[in-house]
Formats: sequence, C-alpha cells, structure tokens
Amino acid sequence: MNGALTLRPANLQDGAALWAILQPAFHAGDSYAVDRDISKSAALHYWTGEGKTAYLAMRLDQAVGSYYMRPNYPGGGAHVCNCGFVTHPQSRGQGIARTMLEHALKTAKSAGYSAMQFNFVLTSNAGAIHLWQSCGFAEVGRLPQAFQHPALGLIDALVMHRQL
Repeated sequence: MNGALTLRPANLQDGAALWAILQPAFHAGDSYAVDRDISKSAALHYWTGEGKTAYLAMRLDQAVGSYYMRPNYPGGGAHVCNCGFVTHPQSRGQGIARTMLEHALKTAKSAGYSAMQFNFVLTSNAGAIHLWQSCGFAEVGRLPQAFQHPALGLIDALVMHRQL
C-alpha cells in the first residue's frame, strides 16, 4: 500500500480505468446482479448512467476503486441516496472500501441527502456487510433467495440503511 488514496469524480476519459475495476467484479458474478458477460459500454452505463455520479479512488496514478451515488428513488424517495462500491481485486484488504464509504457519507450529506441505502447486499459478501455495519448501517430487509450465486446457488440479499 504505497501512496495516499485520493477520490475524485470520474469523467469521460476514465472509461478504461473504470472497466479495469468493474470487469473483474461483474465477470465473477458474485457481488452484482448484472450479466456476467456484460459489455464494456453496458457496464460503464450501469455505473455512470443517468442520475448517477461516479467517483474514482486513485493511488498514485492507478485507479484502485470506484463508487457511484444516485437518488434511491425519484420524487418522494429522492432524499435517500443509493451507492454501489467496487475495489480492484489486487487492491482489496487495504481499507479502500472504507475510505470510499467515508467519502460517500460526507458527499451525500453535503448534497442534501438524509439517508443512504444499499438495496441488494448479498449475504455471501461478509466483508461488505461487516464494513457497512461497522459504519452504522442496519439490516432493514431481507430478500429470500434473491440472487443466483455462481458457486453457492440461491442466496439472500439484504437491504441496509443508515441515516446521515
């Protein structure tokens, strides 16, 4: 773990860097409910599409993680934000997700959101669940057998929430 971690908004020139982070996670099929064979353009649209603001976590000149933020729902639900997080496989276990979450919590509050919600946290993702809980998120719902995990079969997904 060399160099300070910085976060910045992603831009149109970041497509290759974002794809290098997203492709391994999406292809593994064990953390996001997207087609494992998703194309680069579809993945970038999923991550940065309409209504989303994406951020890149950079260490030196290397993109090591990313998150997006968006209103969870339009209209009456727009005061709650939703985020997605991904860390490059070679950079896991270095506190990058925690740093991104801390950045997201501050950014969301500054943007006027009153809460953050994760809609689909897989029960097999113990690291994420532990991190979210350690930062004040509570399990507020469980979706039984909501995800077809490539190795575990049908598993539950959690809805996790935190006031800001």
